[in-house]
Amino acid sequence: MKAKQIFTFKRIIFFLVFAALVFTARRIGFSPVIGGEDQSFTFFQFFGPITGSFLGPFIGAAAVCFAHLTDLLLHGGPVTSLGLLGILPMMFAAIFMGIKKRMAGVLVPLAAMIAFIIHPVGRQVWFFSLFWAIPILAVVFKRHSNKIVVRSLGATFTAHAVGTTIWIWTIPMTAGQWISLIPVVVIERMIMAGGIAVSYVLLNKSLNWILSRTSWNTSRSAVIINKLV
Repeated sequence: MKAKQIFTFKRIIFFLVFAALVFTARRIGFSPVIGGEDQSFTFFQFFGPITGSFLGPFIGAAAVCFAHLTDLLLHGGPVTSLGLLGILPMMFAAIFMGIKKRMAGVLVPLAAMIAFIIHPVGRQVWFFSLFWAIPILAVVFKRHSNKIVVRSLGATFTAHAVGTTIWIWTIPMTAGQWISLIPVVVIERMIMAGGIAVSYVLLNKSLNWILSRTSWNTSRSAVIINKLV
């Protein structure tokens, strides 16, 4: 893919806005992580996945990774192996949002279901992994797969699948604790899916408004990028 196709003016503006939002949203806690000491979900979960829609699946995932690592370095957060693994859920959510070959979207939640169930505790609460049938169903019903609400549900439950699989293999929890999480997950993920959908619509409309009010356009930004690369 040529540089002018990657570095469109809309994508450049989106990345700048996204970077600014990351440093704010990651400071605002949304919901505590059960079983995780002094850890919580932040408002980053509301707009992190939409990078895949604006930048493409893999550039979007890379942007999420870059923003997460930069935020850690700038704010002096502890860099641990678990903390680095914590980047993966949002990266895979971004890939789900942006991927064109929808059937590829079933691979991650399906692999997560298998990895969860083969764990000794996960085997006792195998039904917990049925949450991750949601992104699979979002792909299977192709007629609705491009709708932002469906994609948002698929993205947030893809993130949940990856994060939970990492969690069960690294943090000791009982079967009872996993069962008690079921109603929490339902409410939490519905709110996150709504946040992702709203963030996408608002940012898309805002970016289109900026583009309509500026003398710049996509072809002009491409000319500048071509001179730089």
